[in-house]
Formats: sequence, structure tokens, C-alpha cells
Amino acid sequence: MGEQTTTEFPQEILDQWKGSGVDLPALFSAGKLGERMGLRILHAAPERVVGTLPVEGNTQPYGLLHGGASAVLAETLGSVGAMLHGGPGKAAVGVDLNCTHNRGPRSGLVTGVATPAHRGRTMTSYEIVVTDEQDRRVCSARLTCLLRDA
Repeated sequence: MGEQTTTEFPQEILDQWKGSGVDLPALFSAGKLGERMGLRILHAAPERVVGTLPVEGNTQPYGLLHGGASAVLAETLGSVGAMLHGGPGKAAVGVDLNCTHNRGPRSGLVTGVATPAHRGRTMTSYEIVVTDEQDRRVCSARLTCLLRDA
């Protein structure tokens, strides 16, 4: 959990944001909350965002992964996808997050994959699937973001 991971961005994304004065990895990180939770974004592109979250330290009193932790992972990944889709001139603002908790892992690492359901000019929706290390679905989520001028 203490290892540093660098987010992988496609070259076209790096080129698009070059010269914007924005630290892309910092902007599209999990922020302070994700940092405290051990959330890592491994790959970020408008078509697919992948991240991980350790179960340890993110459990509820019964020892299961907290549903809010799955929601943080889902919202982070969907928001990163929406921001990359919008580009440097837009800011993504979450307006709806829906999570169904399918399974409650007690240990290990969960992985979330966000893919677009809709990428419009002013609104985006991403589907996020969170799985455990045995590739079993832990959470099914959907995030809708409004794209506003930055």
C-alpha cells in the first residue's frame, strides 16, 4: 500500500494538456481522501480509467469493505474519465452517483474500471465495475457528471 504508482496517460492526452500549466497527474489523482484510503489510479484515458483500493483500512464494523469506500473509488475513476473527456477547458462536476454493492470482501485489493456510457458536450455518464482479486464483482456503479467551463 505504501508504494508509489504513476498514472499512465495516453500520449494524446499528454499532448492535449501540454502547455495548460496543469500538473496532470496531480489534477487527476484521488486527492487527499483517496490518498488516505490508499487509492491509486493506474491508467487514465477518456475511454477507460483503472484504479485500485486496498480493503484493509477501508472496512466497516463487520470487517467488510465499506460501501462508501467503493463509492469513493467509483466516483474518482468516473470523474477522471469525465475530466479527460471534457479536456483542459472543462471541469467535471458530479451530479449523480449510484452504487449497488454486490459483494463484501474482507481483504486484498479491489480494482475499479470506469468506461463511458455516454460522452456528450455538456454531460457524461460512466459505468464503473469494482472487482476483487478473484475477478468477482464487488460493486456496480454509475456516475453522471456535468461538464462546465473551467
